Amino acid sequence: MTASEATENASTKEEETNDNQQDVDRTSLRSYIQEVEERLSTKAELRNINQNAQNTRPGDSHFTKLDSSLKKNTTFVKKIRNFSGTQIESYLKEMSGLNLSKYISEIAAAIVDTKLKMTDVNAAVKMCSILHQTYVDFSQHLFENWQKNLSFKVGEKIANPSKLRVDLRFYAELVSAGLFNNKHAFSLLGNVLTTLINMDKEEHLNISIILSFCRHCGEDYAGLVPRKIRESSEKFEVVVPKSSFLAPEKQQNVRTLLKDYYNSLAKHLVKDHNEIYEFEKQNYRIMQTKGELSQERRDKLESLQVSYDKLLNSTQTFAEILDENMPTLRETVVLKDEDSMIITGTGNYLEDNSSSNAEVIWGDIETQRFYCELPELQAYLPTSLIQKTQTQPPVETVTEDALDKEIPAEELEDDGKSEEPVVEEETEDTTSTTVSNKIVLEAFLNSLANCVNREMIDNAAIDFLLTLNTKHNRRKLVRTLFGVNRTRLDLLPFYARFVAILYPALPEVSNELCQMLRQDFKYHVRKKDQINIESKIKVVRYIGELVKFNLYSKIEALYCLKVLLHEFSHHHIEMACNLLEVCGRFLFCNPESHPRTKIENAYYYVNPPDIVTVAKKERPVMHQFVRKLLYQDLQKNNTDKILRLMRKLDWNDEEVASYAVKCLTGAHNMKYFNIRCLANLLAGLVAYQEEVGTRVVDGVLEDIRLGMEVNLPKFNQRRVAQIKYLGELYNYRIVESADIFKVLYSLITFGVTMDHNNPSNLDPPNHLFRIRLACVLLDTCGMYFSSGSSKRKLDYYLTFLQAYYWFKRSTWGDAFPPPLEHLYKDTLSNLRPKLKLCQSYEEAQAEVENIRTQLGIDRLIGDVSEAKDDSMLECIAETDNEDGGDDEASEGVTGPITDDATEDETADQGSDDEDVLSDTEQEHDDGVVSETEAIPSGPRKVDCPEDEEFLSALDKMVSENIQERMRETVKATNIDISVPIVVRSNKKTYDQLQVSSETPDKESNTMGFVLMLRKGNKQQYKTFEADINSELAQNLRDQELAQREEKLRVKRLTLNITERFEEEDYQEMMQTQQRPVTQNLNRERKKYQHPKGAPDADLIFGPKRVR
Repeated sequence: MTASEATENASTKEEETNDNQQDVDRTSLRSYIQEVEERLSTKAELRNINQNAQNTRPGDSHFTKLDSSLKKNTTFVKKIRNFSGTQIESYLKEMSGLNLSKYISEIAAAIVDTKLKMTDVNAAVKMCSILHQTYVDFSQHLFENWQKNLSFKVGEKIANPSKLRVDLRFYAELVSAGLFNNKHAFSLLGNVLTTLINMDKEEHLNISIILSFCRHCGEDYAGLVPRKIRESSEKFEVVVPKSSFLAPEKQQNVRTLLKDYYNSLAKHLVKDHNEIYEFEKQNYRIMQTKGELSQERRDKLESLQVSYDKLLNSTQTFAEILDENMPTLRETVVLKDEDSMIITGTGNYLEDNSSSNAEVIWGDIETQRFYCELPELQAYLPTSLIQKTQTQPPVETVTEDALDKEIPAEELEDDGKSEEPVVEEETEDTTSTTVSNKIVLEAFLNSLANCVNREMIDNAAIDFLLTLNTKHNRRKLVRTLFGVNRTRLDLLPFYARFVAILYPALPEVSNELCQMLRQDFKYHVRKKDQINIESKIKVVRYIGELVKFNLYSKIEALYCLKVLLHEFSHHHIEMACNLLEVCGRFLFCNPESHPRTKIENAYYYVNPPDIVTVAKKERPVMHQFVRKLLYQDLQKNNTDKILRLMRKLDWNDEEVASYAVKCLTGAHNMKYFNIRCLANLLAGLVAYQEEVGTRVVDGVLEDIRLGMEVNLPKFNQRRVAQIKYLGELYNYRIVESADIFKVLYSLITFGVTMDHNNPSNLDPPNHLFRIRLACVLLDTCGMYFSSGSSKRKLDYYLTFLQAYYWFKRSTWGDAFPPPLEHLYKDTLSNLRPKLKLCQSYEEAQAEVENIRTQLGIDRLIGDVSEAKDDSMLECIAETDNEDGGDDEASEGVTGPITDDATEDETADQGSDDEDVLSDTEQEHDDGVVSETEAIPSGPRKVDCPEDEEFLSALDKMVSENIQERMRETVKATNIDISVPIVVRSNKKTYDQLQVSSETPDKESNTMGFVLMLRKGNKQQYKTFEADINSELAQNLRDQELAQREEKLRVKRLTLNITERFEEEDYQEMMQTQQRPVTQNLNRERKKYQHPKGAPDADLIFGPKRVR
């Protein structure tokens, strides 16, 4: 066979295969279309019959011929409660002979409550249709029961999801069959679907219910066609029949609801796929390192896989029904040995002056600053005392040759004489040490344990150099640094920094400390005991911290690691891991020690770590352009250029304008010293886009307020930047002084309580950050409050700020941070150099009370309240609710909220003399400052057309309601008053009253009545005569006639039901007599009696057969 013939045969087979597949698809499509046509025609025919049932229902004469016995009807109801589709014919046959008119509500409830199977739904729909075509009230009772069964709230857990799955399809089939003619039937179905979907967009526990509805009822309510059928119909150009039960627009609404649920399901699937993918990667890494997996991780992986497979199957089925595409899932890559290897050779990060060296060694900028940027001692000490130029590197007791040789045995063996190093207590020099110096030194050493940040430890080091630098104090300092508590591992980095700061001036402190740590390490290694693990960890971590400050030799640190690895067991494992955790990265990235730490490189060459790539947020090009202009390019010398570019933005586009406003508001995203440039840019932009300034200011104020409400340390830098930005906005005349003072007062009042026993959650007593924020804002714009009313407002505020400051300081005591104290004093001295600062909380509180008395705040508040009571038509002044609530919480420390100062500060400076003169004259005349300076003025009412329209609409609505109420007829309520015991025996009926009135005088036309009155707490009775033809007598006669008729009706019903029971008993007795008598042949058989002796076979089995 030639190559061309083989090719022809292959193509022929392929064509035959394609033809066969097309035949199969065409056949399946025809069968599907035929099935759909039959189903739609059957439903349409049944729907027409049910909708016209009122014209075909039998009359009352039909029901009189049927059996109405209680026993048979109740038996039939019990059968319906255990409904089964296979017995539908027997149900219909039995139902045709029963009169169920009085039991129709019970049958409806039984149908709704029964637990059906999916195969029973069609039979149940058939029976419900026959009941609807026979009984008028059946559909109404059935719908009421469905309302009770299908009513559940969002978030409510479904008790029986399997029953709800069948019930939802059953109810949808009943609606499509036309059993319910009211419009609420569709509303109930829509509410159920909406609730099931909206409450389950996270966990998707109701997916089986939604899938069942789509599979059985999707073509009627949503016009759903499976994807395979749709593709086949398009391929063969065949039209698939569709249901005409609902309009296309309503089907589109249901389809949109289902698609939303599918989108959430797809997101859930992708999330679970990524989770199981990451979990498998972790298991693979554990298998590579440890060689086995724990049973817990295996069980968890199995449960994740089972739930994922179930969700995947549901999603595939849902996508096929809705004709949607499956979500894209990340492919699972099986790691191989060759793929998992990476080469991490020496690169440019080992070069001395590489820019990336800091990031590789330290990880981030803050860590680098902690270990590399130390205070310059030249600013505090004379140059002669600093031995910086003569500082030698740490003395190395171990050379590189020792790292290559074997460790001597005496270094590892315990000869029994090793003792824990004890620092000898030296005798104090009484000539140089006094009692006061000793107390100061003890206080200083005790405070070192509280130095838990860089500023505090730096201040402590400078303080020791300036005030406590003596030989005796240095020795005691070394003993204190070495004797740090073994559980306070957090202090080791700060103590190492403390020693590094002292090293240029006092190298002996570092040398002695390193020698003591070296001896302690050797002691623990030789001892070889399995106790004191915390002390061992403290020693190695202390050594690691000193290595990073270049105070401890790197060669010695590597030698310590070699000693630990020589006997790598028990506590040596913990010590080696902690040493590498602290300084392993530093030793590896340092050029001097890198060749000695290549074991790490070799390890990751074999088993590389997973590199987690940080997903960069994708932004539109315009957003990137705006961020680049504001956060990267904006500087002092190019503000005008950036302003021209910002003006060219499409400010009519709401998206671009909103993002530009967002970037202009986020001052925390740019460098601190460029915040002034951002405010300058905004001031120039406001001249062309006025609404931008308002939106930015609102965003800044909201961000400041949110920072006070959240009060998380991670937002501190952002809060400082935003408060700085607000001050710069005032400097460029975008914000008024009233807004600045409101923010200043909110910093010391919002959520503040001046009670140590009742701390606030928004401003705990140990939080001091608000003082820093207030100082930053005052440093930024406080110098412009130097004249006029703004000067007085600032003077008042500084008094309240001092009260807040001293309240915080009273809580901290001597542990109050010195940097914050210096910032507070510098701020107040720069603003008011001649201001006398308060020295205690009581003094500050007294100043606050003096200001309140001077301004007459209490009296003015009382006058305002009285004026409001006297004048009912006076407009109520609005106040700031937040500020008011803060005033109550601060308990007298809050200051007066200043009035809205709309005057320009520049113009205010030009009229300084006039303002001061007028203020002085007013104080001499009245003795107090005016009310507007102490109490905020309320907003003025401005008439506008909207108010008139609102009032006219309100008047019209009120008048219409009054007219409607007037047209309503007033019905007198019937109240039955019980007859008092006193006159109950004398109560007579209408006939008795008429007879008694006719007996003495035939011509009397009156009737006697008793009237009950109440006088005080006593009841009185008076008799009076009323005409027989009066309304009172007529009502009495009508009431008695109605009661008499009701009694007769009840009596008649009672007698009828008794006769009915007697008739049923008689018929049953007659049927019993007419039955044929059956003879029981077993009655003549004798009961077998066991004999006392041996059993008789003949008696048991009968006589022997005669042969």
